[in-house]
Amino acid sequence: MNKKSNRFSPEMRERAVRLVQEHRGEYPSLWAAIESIAPKVGCVPPTLLEWVKKAEVDSGIREGVSSAERAQLKALERENRELRRANEILKLASAFFAQAELDRRLKS
Repeated sequence: MNKKSNRFSPEMRERAVRLVQEHRGEYPSLWAAIESIAPKVGCVPPTLLEWVKKAEVDSGIREGVSSAERAQLKALERENRELRRANEILKLASAFFAQAELDRRLKS
């Protein structure tokens, strides 16, 4: 999986989102505001729209999964994968030792 590079700092993203929110009323639509502001902050409009939507979800204005919830979900999924691996290792070890015990009893 190719991870995107973070070309823009969190402070710059917050500033760009704040600009959109402050000047939103001066434009006929959200997209018009984004199209006007995006070149001024050095990004493309779809990227700025994504930042605005994410900020709205995080602040509770828009429905969706917040950044904190997404991070928690990711951590829980990681933990779940680790526990599944550990469980599989324990199952294999249990089967190995059970077979070894059977072999030992048959030889006695």
